[in-house]
Amino acid sequence: MFDCAKTPADGCIPGQTCGSVFAYFFFNGLIIVCSYVMLNLFILVIIQQFEKYYLPKDNMIALFKSDLAHFMQVWKEFTQKRYSCFKIKENQLEGYFRRLGDFGDADTSLGFNGEFDDEELKKNVLKMGIKSNNGYIYFNELLYRCMRRKYGNMKLNRQMQIFELKTQYNIYLMTLEVQKKIGQATPKEDIFNDLIKK
Repeated sequence: MFDCAKTPADGCIPGQTCGSVFAYFFFNGLIIVCSYVMLNLFILVIIQQFEKYYLPKDNMIALFKSDLAHFMQVWKEFTQKRYSCFKIKENQLEGYFRRLGDFGDADTSLGFNGEFDDEELKKNVLKMGIKSNNGYIYFNELLYRCMRRKYGNMKLNRQMQIFELKTQYNIYLMTLEVQKKIGQATPKEDIFNDLIKK
């Protein structure tokens, strides 16, 4: 500001290093706009997001945590004894989603409760696009599809579509990694913890 406000009386060369008295007004106005207006707008956005996602009792993050806990509980019930928490047989999905539907009503549950008949349940499972591998479905794939069904009902722009494709690819890579680990002797609890960390 002081450099831009130099006048010939300050010893500057006119037309080269001299500025204008208006520099004081410009820089003071710039500081006011940046520090007070823009900073407050930024803080306002953060506060709005906090009020939307954290303050309500039924906020999105709390619901997601609850859904994840229910999903893992049912996953453990269906897979721990027979498949060491790695995978679930494709023909077990109907029972899996029925059990998952016990946590909440038709609108809030990840699964499908008694309000859905068998045909309707099968149609909804087909719509989810769950990918199986030799008749088995892995943890990451099923979790992704369930959460996407509940929380992903929105139109995706191109950037989000690319991000979703990358996510699906990463899930595929994790599934391959899990398939390699199946041959190793690992305790069931370690396998389950390893899956949920990813």
